[in-house]
This record gives sequence, structure tokens and C-alpha cells, in this order.
Amino acid sequence: MVMDITQFLLAAQSADARIRTEAEANLRQFQDQNVSSFYLSLSLELANNEKPTESRTLAGIMLKNSPGTKKKHIAQQWMNIDFLTKFQIKSLLLRTLGSPVSEARRISAQVIAKIASIDIPRKRWTDLIGSLLKNMIRPDSPAGLKQSTLATLGYVCEEISHQDLRQDEVNHVLIAVFQGMNLAENSPEVRLAATRALCNALEFAQTNFKNEMERNYIMTMVCETALSKEVEIRQAAFECLASIASRYYVVLEPYMQALFELTSNAVKGDEEAVALQAIAFWSSICDEEIELQEFGSGESGDSVPHSRFIEKALTSLVPMLLETLLKQEENLDQDHNIGNIAMAGRTCLKLVARTVGDAILPLVMPFVEANIAKQDWHCREAAAFAFGSIIEGPTIEQLSGLVHAGLDFLLTLMKDENNHVKYTTAWTLSCIFELLHHPARGFSVISADNLPGVVRVLLEGTTDAPNVAEKVCCAISHLCQGYEEAGTSSSLFTPYVPAIIECLLSAASRPDGNDSRLRSIACESVNAVVRYSNIVETSQIIVQLLPVIMDKLNETLELQIVSSDDKEKQEDLLASFCGVLQVIMQKLSSVEETKRSILEAADCIMLLFLKVFACRSSTVYEGAMLAIGTLAYATGSHFEKYLPELYKYLKMGLQNFEEYQVCAITIGVVGDICRALDDTALQYEYCAAIMSPLMTVLSSEALHRSVKPPLFSAFDDIALEMGEHFEKYTPCVVYMMQEAVRLCYADELLEYGNQLKCSIFKAFSGMLQGFKNSKPQVMMPYFQYILQFILFVLRETHRDDSVTNAAVTALADVADVVGPNFCRLWTMHNNSGQRQLAVSKRIRRIMET
Repeated sequence: MVMDITQFLLAAQSADARIRTEAEANLRQFQDQNVSSFYLSLSLELANNEKPTESRTLAGIMLKNSPGTKKKHIAQQWMNIDFLTKFQIKSLLLRTLGSPVSEARRISAQVIAKIASIDIPRKRWTDLIGSLLKNMIRPDSPAGLKQSTLATLGYVCEEISHQDLRQDEVNHVLIAVFQGMNLAENSPEVRLAATRALCNALEFAQTNFKNEMERNYIMTMVCETALSKEVEIRQAAFECLASIASRYYVVLEPYMQALFELTSNAVKGDEEAVALQAIAFWSSICDEEIELQEFGSGESGDSVPHSRFIEKALTSLVPMLLETLLKQEENLDQDHNIGNIAMAGRTCLKLVARTVGDAILPLVMPFVEANIAKQDWHCREAAAFAFGSIIEGPTIEQLSGLVHAGLDFLLTLMKDENNHVKYTTAWTLSCIFELLHHPARGFSVISADNLPGVVRVLLEGTTDAPNVAEKVCCAISHLCQGYEEAGTSSSLFTPYVPAIIECLLSAASRPDGNDSRLRSIACESVNAVVRYSNIVETSQIIVQLLPVIMDKLNETLELQIVSSDDKEKQEDLLASFCGVLQVIMQKLSSVEETKRSILEAADCIMLLFLKVFACRSSTVYEGAMLAIGTLAYATGSHFEKYLPELYKYLKMGLQNFEEYQVCAITIGVVGDICRALDDTALQYEYCAAIMSPLMTVLSSEALHRSVKPPLFSAFDDIALEMGEHFEKYTPCVVYMMQEAVRLCYADELLEYGNQLKCSIFKAFSGMLQGFKNSKPQVMMPYFQYILQFILFVLRETHRDDSVTNAAVTALADVADVVGPNFCRLWTMHNNSGQRQLAVSKRIRRIMET
């Protein structure tokens, strides 16, 4: 039954909350009672030109996104609608593409694409592309219809895979697009829509690009469009060229001279939006050539010709990019991810350096030398920018001398009068320390002679403007990291550790750090100093740092909160200081001599963490809980006295399905605590108590999939520690693991599938080992399934090494429990023979023992 829902749709947008809530309830009720009529009524509303724009727009949005439902559910709802109703809805939507109301046309195009994403892969809307093509080739089609038709084609190509269209349908898409790009016949709005649609359709044109005549036509159309009078059309055309560079690199040789001239002119003289896309073209070429240099072949394994476009264009391309570095915007917030032409040029220059290596130095260093001392700050910053951008490309041998010669100049620039120059110089120093300071590998630009000056400048930089101090903190982190496992070289750095930590902690507490990431980055830098320092030389420094951070944490808990900014600052600092405490405990617990300092402070530390939980912030909770896991490891069996008070917070975290990261972290800490207790009287009691909320988590439909790997891994620890007492949980846990196995083989979940397999194998290993000595018969009903799962995984051609190791470990545990009968059991299940398994040697060793 079709219903006139105009009044409901208008009421659902009322400023009166009561009217709005009632209307929304009526719409939901209509949808629940008869989804077919609901969708048809929405389509009629959207298609009716006499209805208010507001109601039509909301009708389209509701068609596109049914509130409160998942994509899979929407697809199932749509497929369950009868053929006649779906035909009516589709016809109404196609008719709406010609509406005089632009908003109705736009939303209709989006709805058609959403339906197409369901129907086209199932071959249930085979005439859609043909219908859209007719709109483009009919002589009397109005501009609005053409524009919305092209937008629809673009949206459809975004929503579906290139495998979902036949080649004749791809040809129809391209015909419609090129019809719309025709300058003589169409308005700028139509040509813009056509060019954007082409960008989305390029993935589908693989066969067309293999045909020289068709390829020439496509390239000619795109290049001519890149010269249009309208900025937006030129921008869209260059976006097409950047996409073509990525997808069709192997066929670009005949066009490169023309493309260089086209992009060069755009970079030098066009609007910034167009210039950015012209630079993106060369960045895409770099990406392709870097991949060829690293892997040498395409995804199919076939050899792909390396045309060396960057090398051939180098002498013209690099000067063009260097010029873009001089186009900084004075008042722009200095974020290297902001899309302006100077940042785009820097990104491309960095990629060029990675592509050609040492060959870039003769082109860039004269620019650096000529600009680094000029009076204009744009020149000084561009020089520092250029030098930092190419660090990753050339060889260490070629760079070391240049950096040694220029380091003093860079340190001088850190005292520049211009904030932009100092910011970029700090970033450049960070790049230098990250890539060229590795004493353990035998090379470093830092020596006993220049280290004092470097540290002095960095310490002064932590008091500079917040954005500069932030980059200085990053530079300090990389400087510290370079001394990891550096032997005697670390002794050069150790005397500076106390002063560095003091300055970093001051930076973390700066009142002007609210608008930057300075607080968290300063604390992360403290972590780096602690983590990478030589524990033998710095043990007393770190021991003395422990109460300092505890005091900082306590002071932060007592901050007076009078505004949302105060609350945000408190939460940032609490999370950061919890992280610092965690790293300090990890470092001190790595050596027996310093471990006792944690035991002595453990009561106070735990009391602080329990106070932190009162803040009711997920970020703070995560930081404190991770630190508690480290405290459990450091204190071992002594941790049991904290469990009665901690249990309620563990349970709270396990039940937090909405903030699934909190749930996952809590599960990991549960395992940490279980291992830490290690045969104490409280161990079984704790494990039994924690199993109840864990089983609730396991059976919840609201559980996010990312929580399952840590959950099954936790069962490894718990089953191992509970031993025979885990028996009553085994059937449910194994059943849930069998259900989870099905998720391992979804194509889009490859990495997740590997994590899940590893965690399932670990859980089986924990149960097998836990029951081995007391009740091995508990696992007998599951031997067949475990072996089948192991065999299935080991026969996979492409599998992660971690999965292989976990599978073989589980197999060894089965063999350990089964004993002498294992060979017969294994042979019975492995009908295909061991020779097919890549790990057969390891399996034979298991069978032999």
C-alpha cells in the first residue's frame, strides 16, 4: 500500500523535538510493516516535482541510507522486494534524473548507484547503462538530465567492481562520458560531470587502453579537456591524468612529452587547485617507478617495462618542483599534510629522490646553497624544505658529507626570526636523525664534537612556539632511537638524558600547548629517551624518574576542571603519563637489579591507576589498563593483592562493546595478569571469576570482530593456568572458535583472517597443554576438527609465517597429548600425503618424537 508521506517527512525535520520524534517513529513503523511500500512511497515523493524540496531530499536520503541498518541488511531488504515494485522504483528514480530541481537529481543519482551496487553484480539491472546512455545521445536531452546522468555513471563506477560490467557496457559508459565532454555541444556543468565520471570509470577501461586507437582518443580527450577555460574542469582533467599514470603507466611513453608540457604549464601558471593535480600526476609516476624498482614486476608476476620517465625528465622536473617550494602561504597553519602547492611539491620531490637516488643531488644542492642564507624567509625555508625532502633517496655515502657540512647551518636556522623557517628546519633535523644517525650500524652524522651543540639547540627548541617545539620533540625521539644498542657510542649521549627529560616534561605541561599535539608528543619523546637508553648507564636516572612521573600523574588528577578545555588537557596528560609510567616499568623490569624499585612503588602506582579510572574516559582507561598489564608482569605473584579492587574495572572494560578498543585492551590485560599470578593460590579463583564476563563477551552479537583475536589468545593463557577446571567452558569456547573460522576466509579480511587463525591455534594449544596432565580425554572429541583445520591451513598456498608457526605448534600439542597413536591419527586425516605440505620436515620431526 503506497502512502502519501510528505507530512511525515516534513515533520521529521521540524525544530520541535516532540513533532520530530513522533514523525520519525511513524516512518520507522511504516518501514517495519511494509518495506516494499515504504521504498515505493519514498520513490514517489522524490520523483514528484510538485512536492517540497525538503521532503523530496529527505525521501532520497532515506532511500540511500535506511537508518539503523547495516549495508548487508539493506541489500537483503532490497532483494526481497517483488520484481514489479522494484521496477516501479527504478523507473521513478531514472525519471527523477530529469527533474528541474537539482537537489532531487543529485540524490536520485546517488540512490541509483546504491541500488546498482546490489543489482549489477547479480546481473539484475542489465539495462541500466543502456538507459543512461540514451539520456546522453538523445538530441533533446536537457543539460540537467545530462549532468545528473553523468553523475550517476560516476557514482555507479565508484560503487561496483570493474569485473561487474561487460565490455560492451564499459564501451557504453565511455561513449556517454565522451558525449558529455564534447565542448561544442555541452555546458560547463555537463562537461565537468563528464570529466569526473571518466575519472571514476578509468578502472573499467583496461581493454580500451590496450587498443591504440581507443587509447589515443581517450588521451586526446583528456588532454584537450585539461586546457578548458573553466578551473574545475581543468582540475578534474588533471585528476584523470594522475589516475591514468597509476593505472596505465606501461602505455604512456608516446604521450609523455605532451604530458610534461601540459603539467609543467599548469604547475607554473595555473590556479593552485589545478597545479596540485598536475604535481599529483608526477607523484603517481614516481609511485609506479619506485614499485618497479622494488619489485620489478606486476601483480601477475609478468615483467613490466620500466620506462624511467622520472630519470628522463629529471633536469626539467626538479627545478619546476623546487620553484613550488617558494610558494609558501604566510598565514597557513604549518602542517605538512595540508594540500597547498609547496607541500605537494615537497611530497613529489621526496618521491623523485627515492626514484633516482644520487642523481637528484646535483640538481637540489645548488638550490639549497643559493637560498639558505637569503634575506627572504621564503627562500630560507624552501632551502631547508628541499634538503629535508631528499634525505631518503641518495646513498648514505653521498649524503653524509653534505649533512656534516650543513649541520651547523641548520642548527643556526633553528634560531631564525621566522617561525616557518624554524618549523621546517626542525622537521629537516628530525629526518636527518631518523635516517642518518645509526651508530649501531656503523654510520652517524652525530659525533662527540657536534653532539653538545645539537643537544643544546634541541633543548632550547622545546621552549619555542608550540608547533616548532612539537617538531623538536620528534627530532629528540629520533636522536635517542639512534643510540639504541649503540655500545660505547651511547655513553656519549647518557650525560644529556636528565636535562632532556626535564625539558620534555616541561614541554608536556606548557599552558600554550592546547592547540597542538605538543603534550602527547613530548611524553612520547620521554618514552623514547627511556626506551632507547642504555639501562646499565641510565638505571639510576630512570629509577629517579619513576616518582617524578607518579607526582605528575597525581597533580594532573587534582587539576581543577572548569571548562571542556581543562577536561581535555587533563585527559591528554593522564593518558600520556600512564604511557610514560608503562615504559619506565618495562625498562626497569628488564633488569633484576632495578626491578625492586617497581615492587617498592607498586602500591602507590596501583592506587594512582585506580584513581585514574574514575575519569571515565576511554583514552585514559586504555592507557591505565595497558600500564597495569606491565605492572602485573613486573610484580608477578605480588600482583594478587590488587585483584579484588581491580576486578570491577576489568569487568567494566570487558562489557564495553561500544568502545571495542577498550574491550580488546582489557582482554589482553586479563591474559597478562593470568600469566603474572603463576601458580599462586588466587590464580584459579581469578581465572574462574574472569571467565564469566569473558563468556558474556564471547557470546555477544554486539562484539566487534577485532576483539575476537585477543579474546581467543586470552583463552590460551587462561586454559593453560586453569588446567582441568577449564573443562566446563571448553564446549562453548570451541564452538565459538569454529564459528569464527568461517570469517578467516573472506577475501577482504585477509590480514584479519591471519590474526584470527593465529589466536584460534593459540587457544587450542592452551587447552591441549592445560588438560594434558590431568584430563587429556576432554579434548578427544575435538581432535578431528583441530587436525582438519591445521591441514586446511597448511595446504594454503599463500599463508603468513605466523600462521604456519601457530598451526605447527598446535599440531605438536596434539601429538603431545595423543602420544603413540598420533601417527595413525595424522595419517588418517592427511589423505593427500605429507609431501604436499611446505612444512613437512617440521611435521616429520613431530611424528618422530
